[in-house]
Amino acid sequence: MQRQTTIAKTHEIQRKWYVIDAAGKPLGRLVSQVAQILTGKNKPIWTPNVDCGDYVIIVNAEKVSLSGDKLHNKKYYNVSGYNGGLRTRTAKEMIEKYPVEMVERSVHGMCPKGRLGRQIEKKLFVYAGPDHKHEAQQPEVLELKF
Repeated sequence: MQRQTTIAKTHEIQRKWYVIDAAGKPLGRLVSQVAQILTGKNKPIWTPNVDCGDYVIIVNAEKVSLSGDKLHNKKYYNVSGYNGGLRTRTAKEMIEKYPVEMVERSVHGMCPKGRLGRQIEKKLFVYAGPDHKHEAQQPEVLELKF
């Protein structure tokens, strides 16, 4: 007797909305679990070529923590394409001025690359403070375990 493999179809997927509070949570552990939720790997119907994931809202991105001396040693790079166009920022500078971009970059690094990855990343909403504008979707508060 052969078992049938179920393939998720786009129109059959039930999506939920989750709110995650990033205050005091380690960035890497937070982002790895968020990436799993966004891709849908926490669901039994996960299919590699279909976006099965849920929507995630991250609040308090400015209060995320980094272990060790990463605050001073970790660097973020941007290149404009011109000669001498390399801009380097430390993690401390990113948390103070651009906390949303820092979390979004981290999630991007853990999502699949290509067309599907870009589609998955559109379901992530990051906010520096405790407020968000997605109350109409009635998101569930999700406590992550580390």
